[in-house]
Amino acid sequence: MTFGLGTLAESIHVLFGWNEINLKYWYIIGALLGGFPLAQGTVYLLMKKKFADITAGIFITLILIAAVFVILTPITIPESYDGKLTGAVFTWEWVRLFSPLINIYAFLFLVGGAIYSAIRYYRRGQKLAPFKGNIFIAFGGLLPGIGGTFTRMGYVEVLFITELLGLLLIYVGYRVIKDSRDH
Repeated sequence: MTFGLGTLAESIHVLFGWNEINLKYWYIIGALLGGFPLAQGTVYLLMKKKFADITAGIFITLILIAAVFVILTPITIPESYDGKLTGAVFTWEWVRLFSPLINIYAFLFLVGGAIYSAIRYYRRGQKLAPFKGNIFIAFGGLLPGIGGTFTRMGYVEVLFITELLGLLLIYVGYRVIKDSRDH
């Protein structure tokens, strides 16, 4: 859902142009929330409930604090600004330091959890669907992170493609696993 809402912000930008409210919405939904819900779901699947509850509380609080700062930060448009969606226009540059922390956590648990599950299934001799499905999910979770890195380097459009491909791969992985259980 968060990837879809991020894509909505990107679509609004393409159709109607740059807007401060949409920029901040895009940053909150994409840079702060992006992969967090999927990663937290993985934490609940693979870790003890107490750990999952504690990390959920910590990161949801962090995301809420960061979102407030994103909303409050003034915008400074440099002369060379090309109108792209980017947090680089935030006057309070330190606001952007929240997203790497949240996204590293999301990466570790979404991609790491999928790789861990794939290895576990492979060792159990379930080398087909569960293994392959988790490999698709791992690559799907990795792609938006790669796109986010390109965004920080000024290539925002790469994020749109990697989000789409990432979602497709996560869905394919889910279907591979689900379809194998249905048969």
